[in-house]
Amino acid sequence: MTLAELKRGQRGIIVDVSSIHIPLKLLEMGCLPGNMVELVQAAPFADPMYLNINGSHLAIRKETAIHIIIETVHE
Repeated sequence: MTLAELKRGQRGIIVDVSSIHIPLKLLEMGCLPGNMVELVQAAPFADPMYLNINGSHLAIRKETAIHIIIETVHE
């Protein structure tokens, strides 16, 4: 599953990041394998996506989110 497929309120763990398509700034902000990610909110048409990654809040475009592979966490 990719980060772009995450539904509002769902959580997942980042499994793989295609570093070719991911800006270095996102990697520096914690968008790394093993980190917990939650979709807080999505703008109209789901772009951009507002995320909580290990306590840090950031917004990314859906075209970037499709390159981040996650495993969902069921609570």
